[in-house]
Order: sequence, then structure tokens, then C-alpha cells
Amino acid sequence: MTEAEGRVISVENVDTRELYGAKNIYLEQIKALNPKLKIIARGHTLKVLGSKSEIERFERRMHSLIDYYDRYGHISKEVVDQSFAAGFTTGDAPSEPSARHDDQTIVYGNNGIIVKARTENQQKLVRIFDKCDLIFATGPAGTGKTYTAIALAVRALRERQVRRVILTRPAVEAGEKLGFLPGDMKEKLDPYLQPLYDALNDMIPPLKLQKFMEDGTVQIAPLAYMRGRTLDNAFVILDEAQNTTRSQIKMFLTRMGRNAKFIVTGDVTQVDLPKKSDSGLTRAMNTVRGINGIGFVDFDRSDIVRHELVKHIVDAFERQDQIEESIRREKREQLKDNTAKD
Repeated sequence: MTEAEGRVISVENVDTRELYGAKNIYLEQIKALNPKLKIIARGHTLKVLGSKSEIERFERRMHSLIDYYDRYGHISKEVVDQSFAAGFTTGDAPSEPSARHDDQTIVYGNNGIIVKARTENQQKLVRIFDKCDLIFATGPAGTGKTYTAIALAVRALRERQVRRVILTRPAVEAGEKLGFLPGDMKEKLDPYLQPLYDALNDMIPPLKLQKFMEDGTVQIAPLAYMRGRTLDNAFVILDEAQNTTRSQIKMFLTRMGRNAKFIVTGDVTQVDLPKKSDSGLTRAMNTVRGINGIGFVDFDRSDIVRHELVKHIVDAFERQDQIEESIRREKREQLKDNTAKD
């Protein structure tokens, strides 16, 4: 057999540990399903030796397997068998078992994770996404506002509705002074942005996410970096928007370019600005409410999807806030009465 009868197929941008399986179990299965070929794996390339027709058939089906991995974030023995033994035509990718499809599924994450719209307001956010280019999603912690928004962004990127995904947050300390942080600018800011990384790591394979971040397809940056930009063909999420001032959120909203989707998330009860009254989120929503093409989703305690105790914690803090506000009101009224008597 001569070298001319071989071909090198790149599997770059794919985590070969996932593609080949633990102890190369899927790679060995692929070899067994292609007995007429000699397949040699070398890092992120496959050297394939055999007849031209068999090599071309193998390459089509290998790409169908990679397409499946890109879409669903996992591989199994059944998927490998479906890719190489079921006779798919060019460009066809094996399908996810029908039992796993439903109206609530947004995107397939890594290792078979299925990201769904699990609550009424998460489902509402998904529904109005197609109708509105700008959405405000507000509500208490743990309701899945940001996670659902990022899932929609990843889906839009996979389906080529947008060319890039941009996630941003105001760099505001959450109630404590962190002091001097060592490292370069990215290392200083990453602690503020970590929740966004966490969500992306659930939905995009690590090597692909790394490549996306290197080439700018996925960008995570503090809000200040948005100034002066026009964001075309982009899905942009502003998280923790309650920590923006009025001028900051106006600056952000006016970055919207052609074919752009914006989602703004926030919890108006957790303002970390020195003066809570400086928060621009509620004022911005009141200002733009009624404009066609802007949607609003108000999450509440029933949407909390974290540990069951989180709902009770939110309830307890809200009750305490009401008690304290009642006490403050009584003191103001008493002070007013005393002033009137004087």
C-alpha cells in the first residue's frame, strides 16, 4: 500500500479524550467498524490508509460523528455505531434519541447534559426570545436567569444565528473589599466573571471554548470594555445589571448593532453599589417599557432551581426586609408627628 492511498483527517477543535473515549474505547470501535482501513490516531489527526472510496466514506461518517459531538456534547457506543454502521449520507449527523427531545430543551451541553427551560418563566424567556431583540429578565437569585440566557446564546451560536457571543458584567465588589489582586488584567477581572465561565463550561467542550475565546467568537469582559463598540451579529448578555448606573446601562443598550440579540439580567434586591439608589436597572426598564421589540420576564421565588433551602432563605430575607421597612416607616411618621407638635 502506497502513501498516496492514505489521507490525514484533522480532528482539531475536538477534545480527543471525549472523541476517542476512555482508554480509546470509541477509537477501537471505529477501527472495528472500518475493517478495510488502517486507522492511526496521532494527537488531533487521524491517518487513514485504504482505498479512495473507503477513505471518503470514512471521512464523511467521521465528520458526522464530530457534528454530533459539537451539537450534543457527548458520545456513546450507540452513537459511534449509528455514525459508521447505519449508512448516513453526506452531511447527515446521527440524531439524538427521540426520547430526549421535548419543547423545553434549549441546548445539549457537555457529557450529555440537557439544558432545559425548567420553570414557567424560564420557558417564557425562551418563547419571547424569537419575538424580541432586547429582553430584560429580572428576579431573585437561583432562578436560572443567566443560565437560561447563556443557553440561548450557545444555541444561537451553534445554529449560526449570530457570529459571536459576548457576556459582560459590571466589575462591582459584592459587599466586601477584595484589595489588591495580583496578575494581569484578565486575572484581576476573572473572579467577577467566573459565574459566566461556569455556565459556558457546562455547554461548550473545553477545547472548543478555548478556541472560541482565543478567536473572539466568545468574549467575556467587564462592562467598561463595551464603551465605544457597535455589536453587530452578536448575542450579548449583561449580567448583574442591578449594579449598573443609569449612564452605564444606557451606554450598554446603545451598543446594539445589526442582527443583535441583547438579554439583560439582574436582581433589584441585591444592589452592591455604594448607594443602592444609583442602580439604573429599574429606571431603564421603566424608560423603555412599551417600546415594540423589547420583552420583559419577571422571575419569582417559584422559579428558584437551586437547593430547596434557597427558596426559604429568599422568603426569610424578604420578610425581614418588610419588617425593617415597617419599622423605618413608623420612625419617620413618629418623627413627623413630633416635628409637627414642636
